[in-house]
Amino acid sequence: MPPIDLKSLLAGAASARSRPYESAEAIARALEAAPEDVEVRLAAYRFHFYGHDYTAALPQAEAILRLAARRLNIATDWQAVGAADADFTAHDFAPGLYLQALVGIGYCAVRMGEADLARAVLTKARALDPTDRFGGAWLLDRFEAGEDADL
Repeated sequence: MPPIDLKSLLAGAASARSRPYESAEAIARALEAAPEDVEVRLAAYRFHFYGHDYTAALPQAEAILRLAARRLNIATDWQAVGAADADFTAHDFAPGLYLQALVGIGYCAVRMGEADLARAVLTKARALDPTDRFGGAWLLDRFEAGEDADL
């Protein structure tokens, strides 16, 4: 079987704002063809996130988190991950992707009104990202202060 040409599969998603139905179809085809590809998952997450469909964006962020965890060789359950499990302060792809996905899950949870999930995942992001490079602590502080409507 020839390798999957993800670039071609995702080409239809490039005009997400002007052609959302075609973009959604392209992303669905790409997810079907390569569900474990991080670029496909990122495209799906961004499509739904920027369309304010947080219910659809959340599972994509969760999949990205699992893929990043595998790259880091750490637990795929974010609740079992500790700061010493990987160098989350490194400016490398996998640690950054992991933290961005974690904050993405938290943001989706905030927007969906899932307070317990938002609080738990953003607290974890704060613990893993002590310099708050990806804004999880900032988001948690706004959420706890009741400022989430302004986010």
